[in-house]
Amino acid sequence: MKPIASRMICCLTAVLLASCNNEPERAGADLVFRGANIITMEESGAEAVAVVGDRIIAMGARIEIDRYIGSDTRVVDLGSRALLPGFIDAHGHFSAVARNLDLVALFPPPVGEVTRIEDVARLVREYIEERQIPPGELVQGFGYDDSLLAEQRHPTRDDLDRAAMNHPVVLRHVSGHLLAANSMALAQAGVNADTADPPGGIIRRRPGSVEPNGVMEETAMNLFARPPLSRDRYRELRRQAMDIYAGYGITTAQDSNLSPAYVETLREEAAASPFAVDLVSFITANNLSDEELAAVGHDPEYANGFRNGGVKFILDGSPQGRTAWLSQPYAEGPRGAPEDYVAYPSYEPQAWRDRIGGLLDRGVPVLAHANGDAAIELMIDGVAAALAGQPPPDHRSVIIHAQLIRADQLDRLPALGIVPSYYAVHPFFWGDWHRRSFGEERAAFISPLRATLERNIPFTIHNDSPVVPPDVMRLLSIAVNRETRGGFVLGPGQRLSAAEALHAVTLGAAYQYFEEDEKGSIAPGKRADLVILGANPLTADPAELADIPVLETFAGGRSIFRREVEN
Repeated sequence: MKPIASRMICCLTAVLLASCNNEPERAGADLVFRGANIITMEESGAEAVAVVGDRIIAMGARIEIDRYIGSDTRVVDLGSRALLPGFIDAHGHFSAVARNLDLVALFPPPVGEVTRIEDVARLVREYIEERQIPPGELVQGFGYDDSLLAEQRHPTRDDLDRAAMNHPVVLRHVSGHLLAANSMALAQAGVNADTADPPGGIIRRRPGSVEPNGVMEETAMNLFARPPLSRDRYRELRRQAMDIYAGYGITTAQDSNLSPAYVETLREEAAASPFAVDLVSFITANNLSDEELAAVGHDPEYANGFRNGGVKFILDGSPQGRTAWLSQPYAEGPRGAPEDYVAYPSYEPQAWRDRIGGLLDRGVPVLAHANGDAAIELMIDGVAAALAGQPPPDHRSVIIHAQLIRADQLDRLPALGIVPSYYAVHPFFWGDWHRRSFGEERAAFISPLRATLERNIPFTIHNDSPVVPPDVMRLLSIAVNRETRGGFVLGPGQRLSAAEALHAVTLGAAYQYFEEDEKGSIAPGKRADLVILGANPLTADPAELADIPVLETFAGGRSIFRREVEN
């Protein structure tokens, strides 16, 4: 029996015993929620919910649940507010959210204020002046987006030299798949005209020259080492990031693209002071030796709010960065790209084929970043070959992002047990850009949520923070509306209802993590991960979903975020 199922039976047995003794009041629930807007994500609804410790012990009619109210019970009368299961982050980079709190923020609206390259330069200068950064010390930034800059290009070394001549400057693209560096940073990294493009990456060059222009794609970013933060500072930033996630109603977060050593750091930190939000890590497999990969396992249970969930491979780049690997050419590729440009894999395809089978045999959960349909084909073919001739195990390997998946590729997923996790904020943030990059037909099928649902394929949706903030209500809104920045509805046939979108960030995401017996819905025996919203998203105007506030978040029955609301 699974430990989670065992705990549920023990909890339910205790409740039944209390009911048989006709003395439920002695249980003295810690929390009781009452209201007309309790969204359980189960077939049965509820007028009230009772919580003892970290577990939901009962739900049902108010008159029944009121018997669990004791002298120390906190009673929450919801009124027009809604109670839901806590949101589950299906994919993201928690530690990058934490680390980026110390960097120059270069996001475009609505997240930030950058609309021109001069805005980038100005914010770099202001950051240096405000923090009194000594000459020669590295300045790092994150979040610029060439697709939304007036110049429609990346800042180059020359642009950044004008911002800072006496500091090395390295700015990472909003996708996390490119960066821009100034001349001092290039010199310190030893990147010059003689530096060859690394496998799976490109050093962009000045026109008519082999001299680097300062922009690095994919693995070429690895030429620029990130200096480590002090242990104490990083710990402080991670705790701040926990508060950020809780403020968006998230009770389980993902931290992917990690080294084995960093995973142990997280494990030790959680042991010293348990995490308020459950954190699931995934170790990057690309650069591990065969021996290192064979040593990686996964934790089926949390310890102090932390577990390692498995491994992650990165097979290609990003559609907004125009490095997603396609089978057919881009309609509009990067500046200067040939007409037949399809981008490229960022990992040796044969290495994926050689390694996926061993992980599936050992039962290690696998995430595979694949945006373009060529990368998705590689992912699917690798799993299919590994499972050939045997009944597919319950492996739930995940295609991370799956942006340009084709209909024929969707048809292959059910038999193979593959779960797509869609980067479903793309229609708003980059939908107008994708129409140019891929043409109308392919762009309309970006994140094909409805087509996936119609095939009864389990799926999830995510923000991929820190690329965009971990704002779950905005994620839901985009999945429901699919409206671009320019007001165009991108692929109206792929929209979800609010209930379907909620499933993808609750029970659907719990399924992806093998945690559906423990999380994702409001039911007796499940963990009391809950969120209170300012309104019911099932009855709200779809255009107003993003504006529904998170008022309080509970993890394991404990309030970890509470918004002060003006009377």
